[in-house]
Amino acid sequence: MKHTHAGPVLVTGGTGSFGSTMVSRLLKTDVGEIRILSRDEAKQDAMRRQLADGRVKFHVGDVRDTRSVEDAMDGVQHVFHAAALKQVPSCEFFPQQAVLTNVTGSDNVIRAAERAGVASVVCLSTDKAVYPINAMGISKAMMEKVAQAHARNRSATSGTTVSITRYGNVMYSRGSVIPLFVQQIRDGQPLTVTDPTMTRFLMSLEESVDLVQYAFDRATPGDLFVYKAPACTVELLARAVASLFGDNDPEVRIIGTRHGEKLYESLLSREELQKADDQGAYFRVPLDARSLEYELYFDEGESEVVDHDYTSHNTVQLDLDGVKRLLLNLEPIRREMRAAGCDPESQA
Repeated sequence: MKHTHAGPVLVTGGTGSFGSTMVSRLLKTDVGEIRILSRDEAKQDAMRRQLADGRVKFHVGDVRDTRSVEDAMDGVQHVFHAAALKQVPSCEFFPQQAVLTNVTGSDNVIRAAERAGVASVVCLSTDKAVYPINAMGISKAMMEKVAQAHARNRSATSGTTVSITRYGNVMYSRGSVIPLFVQQIRDGQPLTVTDPTMTRFLMSLEESVDLVQYAFDRATPGDLFVYKAPACTVELLARAVASLFGDNDPEVRIIGTRHGEKLYESLLSREELQKADDQGAYFRVPLDARSLEYELYFDEGESEVVDHDYTSHNTVQLDLDGVKRLLLNLEPIRREMRAAGCDPESQA
C-alpha cells in the first residue's frame, strides 16, 4: 500500500450505501479516526448506534457549505468523497441542486483538502458521466473535470493527490432496482421493467470499495480508475431475482424508460480507452497533463485506433445463472430469501 490509514480519514456522504460500507472496511484497519460529513442527522444517529465505535466521529454539514467542509477537514490525512445527488429523475427535475452538490460541493471538498494539507482525495463518479444525457451524469462529468483541473493546475505545488473512480450500478445500494423487485415479489405484484433490452453494469458494494481502495493505493494526480464489471439486461436481472425466490416464470410488466435514462451505460469513452492502461481487473486512465500552450505539443496519433467505447452492451454479459451467483454474494438478498422461507445455500 502506498498510504496507510493511520491518520484521520474523512468520508463525505458517509451514511450512504458506499460510505457506510467504506467505514466498515476502514474500521478493520489501524485507522485512528474516521470522520463522516453528511446532512442527515437521523442516519448519523442510527449509524453511531449500530457501529458503537469511538473512532467514528460524526459531523453534520453539507459539502455545499465551505465552513462545514473545512471544520470536518482539519487535520485529516485522506478523503473519500462520496457525497452526491445520485437519483437520475430527481436531478432531471432539479438540475441546479445537482450542480450545487455534485460540482460546487466537490470543488469545496478538493479546495479544503488542499488547504488542510490532505495527502489523498478519491472522488467517486459514475458511468452516467460518460456521454451524459441527464443532469446527474452531466453534473458528475463536471465533477470529474473539476478534479482533473485541480490535478493539472495544482499538482506541481500541492501535496494533495486527487484521483477519480468511476463505476456503474451498485447492487442493493439506495436507489437500486433490486430491492424494488424483492418488494414486488413479496407483494405478489408483477415485476416492473423499464425496457427489457436495457443493460446495466453490475457490481457489489464491496467491489466498489475495492475499486476506491485500489485508486487510493496507486493513484497519481488526475488518474481515473474503472472496474471491469460484467453486465446484464434489466429483464434478466428481474428474472434472476424472482428465480432466487422460487418463481422461474414471473410476470414482467414493461413500463417504459424514466426521465434521463439510457439504453446502456458507458464506463470509458473510446478516447479514454485509447490511452487506458489495462491493469487486469481495472483500467487506469492517466491525466491529460498538457497546458494551454498546445503549440508545444505534437501528436502523430496512435498506430492502433480504438473504435469503440467500453459499455454495458459490450462488456462480459452474464446469463441467468451468472446473475444469480452474483446476487447470492449479497447479504441483503440472502437475508430476504431466508425471511421468505428460501434457502440461499440450496441456490449456491
